[in-house]
Amino acid sequence: MEVKVRVLGLSQLEQGLSELPRATGKNVLRRVLRQRGELIAERARNLAPIDEGDLKDSIAVSTKLSRSQRRKRRKKATVEMFVGPGTHPQAITQEFGTWFHPPQPFMRPAWAAEKGSILEDLSGDLWTEIDKAAQRIARKQARLAKKNAGG
Repeated sequence: MEVKVRVLGLSQLEQGLSELPRATGKNVLRRVLRQRGELIAERARNLAPIDEGDLKDSIAVSTKLSRSQRRKRRKKATVEMFVGPGTHPQAITQEFGTWFHPPQPFMRPAWAAEKGSILEDLSGDLWTEIDKAAQRIARKQARLAKKNAGG
């Protein structure tokens, strides 16, 4: 199951990100998305059924997909973060059930419980990370200027 979220009305954030170097802007986005994704992952770990196997431990936040998951993707966004059990073989049957086994959802309830706070806090977290990145860049430029002026 793929859930796409589009947050509109963040043009000031986009402008702030565009003032950073491209790689720095992407890293800022990845950091914030990873932090927010970890909230979903933690909730899903708490909800995951523990019968046998390592389903609970396989739930992770990552920028990567398995080969089969990548084949199913059509278009890649600038920055993506994925939360879930990866290629764990029991994940789909646990989440949706089978003919012989009732569903024991853990990812969908985790998303439903956390999505409100994640989307509300996203812009604040992004501004904080943009400010930190800008301060790091300013400090680095000041060090280089001091070094070039002194030497």
